[in-house]
Amino acid sequence: MNVTDAHADSVVLGATVSALDPDARPATALAIRGGRIVATGDERDVRHLIGPRTEVLEFAGRALVPGINDSHLHAAWLGAMWPATLLGGGTDPADPPPALVTAADRRAAILRAVRIASGLGITSFTEPGLGPGEDDGPTGCFSSAVLDEYAALSREGALDARVTVLRLFGELDGPSAVANLERGLDTPVPQSDPRWLRVAGVKIFADGIPPMRTAWTHHCYADGTDGALLVDGADAAEREANLRRMIALAHARGLQIGVHATGDRTIETMVDALAREQQRDPQRPRHYVIHGDLVTPEILGRMAAVGVGLNTQPCIAAQTRGWMAGALGDEIAGAAWPLEQAFAAGVPVSLSSDAPVLTPDWRLGIAAAAASMPDAVRRDPRAVMRRLLRCYTVEPAVQDRAEHWKGTLAVGMAADVCVLEQDPLELAPSELPDVAVDATIVDGRTVFRRS
Repeated sequence: MNVTDAHADSVVLGATVSALDPDARPATALAIRGGRIVATGDERDVRHLIGPRTEVLEFAGRALVPGINDSHLHAAWLGAMWPATLLGGGTDPADPPPALVTAADRRAAILRAVRIASGLGITSFTEPGLGPGEDDGPTGCFSSAVLDEYAALSREGALDARVTVLRLFGELDGPSAVANLERGLDTPVPQSDPRWLRVAGVKIFADGIPPMRTAWTHHCYADGTDGALLVDGADAAEREANLRRMIALAHARGLQIGVHATGDRTIETMVDALAREQQRDPQRPRHYVIHGDLVTPEILGRMAAVGVGLNTQPCIAAQTRGWMAGALGDEIAGAAWPLEQAFAAGVPVSLSSDAPVLTPDWRLGIAAAAASMPDAVRRDPRAVMRRLLRCYTVEPAVQDRAEHWKGTLAVGMAADVCVLEQDPLELAPSELPDVAVDATIVDGRTVFRRS
């Protein structure tokens, strides 16, 4: 299938192409021109596109999947901390947090994170919270200046990954105020090519996390409390009203809203507020719940009906389930992060890392997600692998409103490719972490090659 007979910039031969496009036929080759895929098929389908200047990439025995999209990754923070992670160790709790003080610090951290991402086959990621709410923060990793540095790198053509940003008008893991959000929405957004840097909307910290007893929940913690919203207000009713007001303000601007919401009461409030706003104004900017630890089957059904997505982190779920049990008991912890129920309900699900809370290695994320649904893996491991791969490629592209140009390896799509040493669809999910990333291609350019 060819767009034109002009020569390709590069041609890949001898690979297994997992396009993750339901209309794609089996392929072992693809051709790239101008940063787009112009042909797929076998060698006969692309051979005529090879000219004297075409780069021919022989990936015999390798597998091609769409470039990985980590849809919740604090890249500047990752670049400042790596190889240490918040939960994985490598730092002394007594040490001060890494700080990005100068423009050079910020640039170095971003570019380092992009290199880390490239080595893992990550071609897109979302910075979930940059803005004035953290301009005086202790690390400098989430400030408006970081967003400005992304914009400068984008204008220079110096980014080797596509970046989506949510702006932050409250504190990271801290209070949010209606007045700050309202004022922040009127501040200008840096101009850039949206295919490389897109400021999609806003992030709202609605509550904390269950292990710290700061998620707002219908359950009772071991100390007798039930958490609270982080949004400003004198009491629970005022805080809830203010969260609804913040959602209404951002929705009215046509902005995407990502709400850090882990408690079931918080998620209920968010989804109900969005349903009301969409009744008044039926735009659907693809709002989503971030984390969603205590989401219930009933809420999942409502999320599917309203079109609210779920962005969750399987490695964090696996790491903290014991802490959840300590706060709320084994039964509630066992029902937390109901990934398989979210799939069954029809909720758009994107999987992500939340690095540097933990590693940005998506292969570990797929293995952890599959471990939470063992019956499905026993029935059809290939189907589970395909679905989870889509949660790191196709579904994040949908979250980015970019599924028409990235997220699959089909003709006309962005040539963003992760090259693996083995075909993941022929493996058990638990085997994936041992499969090497051999190369990463972004916009048709090879930005990483394993030596």
